[in-house]
Amino acid sequence: MKGGGASVNKIKVLIVDDHAVVRRGLRTFLELQDDFEIVGEGENGVEAVEQARRLMPHVVLLDLVMPEMDGIQATQRILECNPEIRVLILTSFGEDDKVFPAIRAGALGYLLKDIHPNDLVQAVRDAYQGKAQLHPDIAKKLMSAVAGTGSLATGPSRGQAAGPNLDELTEREREVLKLIASGLNNKEIGERMIISEKTVKTHVSNILGKLGVEDRTQAAIWALKHGVGDD
Repeated sequence: MKGGGASVNKIKVLIVDDHAVVRRGLRTFLELQDDFEIVGEGENGVEAVEQARRLMPHVVLLDLVMPEMDGIQATQRILECNPEIRVLILTSFGEDDKVFPAIRAGALGYLLKDIHPNDLVQAVRDAYQGKAQLHPDIAKKLMSAVAGTGSLATGPSRGQAAGPNLDELTEREREVLKLIASGLNNKEIGERMIISEKTVKTHVSNILGKLGVEDRTQAAIWALKHGVGDD
């Protein structure tokens, strides 16, 4: 987003949390970044949706458990209004019944509040560029879920319906994707499928390219949202 104005290049961030001290702390730190502009704050999901519609932020830092409307509902409503907005969940809760509905709702990332401030800054920048962001513990949960029964996968999330179709992957690539989501590395995948590690690398590269994702974690998120591992 290049241009001649002073604020054109800045990442516009909306902060939503029902605790004023958390909002103040986030604003104080994020405003120290030259490339950030805090365009607003909200204290519940209703305000998140209204301000996202009015202020058009690039990234919404969104708490999960809030009065009036929770972060999952707010994520859905925000993306229904503007699928281009990047929603980053920032919460204290890492339970499965919070994580997976948020991802299915269309959140691009799920971070816990114990994140280091510098890592949060980088997460916002990466989200602005469309890169998925997951706390390491959440990534492990995600991969374990995709490797399991698939009961958590209910199809494409709101705001994420458009995009590559599973049919674009070959049968071999779908098998590799399932194993990626299970947390296996290339060597382990090769041993499981009885193919060379070089062949696995080729399949992985093709998968990432067809899905339009940059790494294995993003591929696992895609798998969860689209029910890979359900069959």
